[in-house]
Amino acid sequence: MESRLPDGLKDYGLSLYSLLMDLSKNYQRSVLSDAHIQSARIRKAMEETQELFPEKATVACQGVEGAYSQAACDRLFRLPNVLYFQTFDAVFGAIEKGLCRYGVIPLENSSAGSVNEVYDLMMKHNFSIVRSVRVKVDHNLLVKPGVALSDIKEIYSHEQAISQCSAFLESLKDVKIIPYENTAMAAELVAKSDRRDIAAISSRNCAGLYELEVLQENVQNSGNNYTRFICISKDLEIYPGADRTSLMLVLPHTPGALYKALSGFYARGVNINKLESRPIPERNFEFMFYFDVESSVYAPRFAELMDDMENLCEEFVYLGSYTEIV
Repeated sequence: MESRLPDGLKDYGLSLYSLLMDLSKNYQRSVLSDAHIQSARIRKAMEETQELFPEKATVACQGVEGAYSQAACDRLFRLPNVLYFQTFDAVFGAIEKGLCRYGVIPLENSSAGSVNEVYDLMMKHNFSIVRSVRVKVDHNLLVKPGVALSDIKEIYSHEQAISQCSAFLESLKDVKIIPYENTAMAAELVAKSDRRDIAAISSRNCAGLYELEVLQENVQNSGNNYTRFICISKDLEIYPGADRTSLMLVLPHTPGALYKALSGFYARGVNINKLESRPIPERNFEFMFYFDVESSVYAPRFAELMDDMENLCEEFVYLGSYTEIV
């Protein structure tokens, strides 16, 4: 075969034939195999999950009252019982230990990008994604009553919020910007402090909760500023209408491994909404790939793809199929 190709096309031709052979092997494997582990697990979850997403539940969030995670909770549940934890790691832990049925965690922002800490924690914990939601985020500069802009020497907020408000913060002179665990916790810090030269970047809701004033409103870089939150659970729950799926893959450390994986999605017409990679701790130059794909969980091609990915990857984690609220 190689001898029939022009010199300038040999590499391309070999890649094409290699891809065709890989797709053929995957198809044969899916036909001959009786395992179909992933598709069977998905079908079982679909059968056992109740028809309606719960209106009320005990939900873990990072931060304190007024956090944007709470706003996400209020959009996901009609009557959430929110338990607050200090860190994202603790939220994952609360789900694994059964302290809360669900957890709500920020995953990415439309202007500041991915929350890398959360993606890294996803490698450490066992969980499933059952729903996601986009929340409009408007940041405000909050201060104690009567404090002027010229009085401020330090501003506290979460690093994502700081990134989202970079233009405004860069316009301030001689003001120290200090990352903090959470925007609501930053507002709480200002409210409880005896100092009158500090401020917080937080929500308008936090101004009322912590008796602060909005000194400057809408200080984010973009008026179209959204954060995407995921709702996680310990057990796999797939509710009717699920049309978005999240996966984690570790691919062989060989040329074309990612290309072969991507070709499986393309061959079945499955759209990839997001592809993220994060280094795997203690493994030199190896990466975990995170995929968000768009496909109905009921489509036959979807079940085939899940079984193929498991055979293709060194490690394959199906995180769940769900609906996103926009």
